[in-house]
Amino acid sequence: MSVELLRSAGPRVGVILGSGLGSVAESLGVEAAVPYVEVPGLHASTVPGHAGRFVLSRVNGAPLVIAQGRSHLYEGLSAYQITAQVRFLHSLGVTTLLLTNAAGAIHSSYAVGHLMMLSDHLNLTGTTPLLGGPNFHDMTEVYSKRLRDVMRTTAAVADVPLHEGVYAGLLGPQYETPAEVRMLRTLGADAVGMSTVLEAIQARALGIEVAGISTLTNWAAGIGAGTLDHHEVIDIGKSAAAHLEILIRGLMQSVA
Repeated sequence: MSVELLRSAGPRVGVILGSGLGSVAESLGVEAAVPYVEVPGLHASTVPGHAGRFVLSRVNGAPLVIAQGRSHLYEGLSAYQITAQVRFLHSLGVTTLLLTNAAGAIHSSYAVGHLMMLSDHLNLTGTTPLLGGPNFHDMTEVYSKRLRDVMRTTAAVADVPLHEGVYAGLLGPQYETPAEVRMLRTLGADAVGMSTVLEAIQARALGIEVAGISTLTNWAAGIGAGTLDHHEVIDIGKSAAAHLEILIRGLMQSVA
């Protein structure tokens, strides 16, 4: 499938899937797919659990474009490079974007395996995709209150456990130390990961309405027992995919 055919579908809603969540695209149905390498300026992720392609799906007949996987700063790319997906989705006509990720839970009352809706974020990556000039953009409401209300209602009706909190985005690729997790908790973070915040900044700068969902795949270092492992992140992400699909369907109904 060519990029032009993807554009001709006219998707208004886009989703970027994080680690272990790629099965959501297959569950919604793959009408066609375009590898990232066929889109100028995009890079295929080197991280396990990221398929590296755009998928065209439909929910109740409405087109939905899904990015299966993303690139990260820790792969050696710049903030501008890893947000190329967002600019491409914008060029397709996407006006609503759901960003998903795998995250470590910091809030002690949350549960591993559950979803957390992002109410705000802490950009602790030390960079931004808006570097290069006075690109001032308001970030008072990065994650749309309207879309949060939709997801909250959808979750309640479907009996899907859904937390809400602040996501801290760090550089990685190493996981955080217990001392760093204590610092993040003091700063107000409820979950921590290595993505999403730069994509959200880029999307808001383009005028895209943004929602965010974290799959709480593990306890952050020093909170739970044991060590952190990416394979565990992928496995728990897969188990949470069904709940994420329910929220995506709810979002699609809200913008149709």
